[in-house]
Amino acid sequence: MTSIPNANASLLIVDDDPVFRQLMGRAMGRFGYQVQSAADVPEALALLADQPDPDVALIDLKMPGPSGLALVEALHQRSPATRILVLTGYASIATAVEAVKLGAINYLAKPVTAEEVQAALQRTEPDSSVDVQADRLSVERLTWEHIQRVLAEHDGNISATARALNMHRRTLQRRLAKRAPGR
Repeated sequence: MTSIPNANASLLIVDDDPVFRQLMGRAMGRFGYQVQSAADVPEALALLADQPDPDVALIDLKMPGPSGLALVEALHQRSPATRILVLTGYASIATAVEAVKLGAINYLAKPVTAEEVQAALQRTEPDSSVDVQADRLSVERLTWEHIQRVLAEHDGNISATARALNMHRRTLQRRLAKRAPGR
């Protein structure tokens, strides 16, 4: 059983949005965390090379350069005790499953509040009472989910994914650049 982060726990926020980093860092600081931040995976890895492993990490999924999943994997291999939470505006079932397989304890879709982040970090056991939504996914959302699944199967290779989906690479890139559609 993993322990719940306590007061003065170290927190690493990795997100390419400087405003989000600043606001979330300030809010999590009010919960007692000692916050450090990085704008992307290389900056986070450089920071980790000079610091002790964080107790908690909030990692954005989509950033310039390597995706947050690469950092989830590297951080989990380096420090399995670090509680990793993936935050993203591009949520999909495929990336959520991959994040958890790679070592994340949870996965939240942005926008997200510091209170929601804190609640996700405090949960140490699975919750079978989570509300299962009865409404079906929209065609746009199903398409997004399918693209994400095929992209994961091809290890993020856009050209291979485009070939597998029988679509033009630029069309796929345009779709991937958009936010995930709602339900």
